Amino acid sequence: MRFTYVPVLRALAALKNGEPQKAIDLLQSAVRYELAVPGSWFGFFGFLYPAYVRGEAYLALRKYAEATAEYRKILNHRGLVFCDPVGALAWWRLGNALSLSGDAPNAKAAYQEFFTLSKEADPDIPILKQAKAEFAKL
Repeated sequence: MRFTYVPVLRALAALKNGEPQKAIDLLQSAVRYELAVPGSWFGFFGFLYPAYVRGEAYLALRKYAEATAEYRKILNHRGLVFCDPVGALAWWRLGNALSLSGDAPNAKAAYQEFFTLSKEADPDIPILKQAKAEFAKL
């Protein structure tokens, strides 16, 4: 908790306050633990949240290559996120980061993966609507 969730919560507060660099700094303590799997968990939720929030902070700073690396970290370790929504959301945010960096072909592929994972979702979910609007601009 102390090295993963607390930094994530503090970083989310910093992002909400418009301080993305502070969010990244707050997440530094989580780096060495974000690929660790605590033995006391009954399920696979909460892993790699530091990487996801770090990606969000990099997007806010317009550091798209760094954001892309954070989202790919999640996608490269899908066994850790298992059925946690962060696994699907990483595809959406990767598509967004790639799009903003000018890589439309790879952005489209990432968005398509997100849409495939979300095919059973309620079409009125705001995140899905936002992703579709972003995809339409590519």
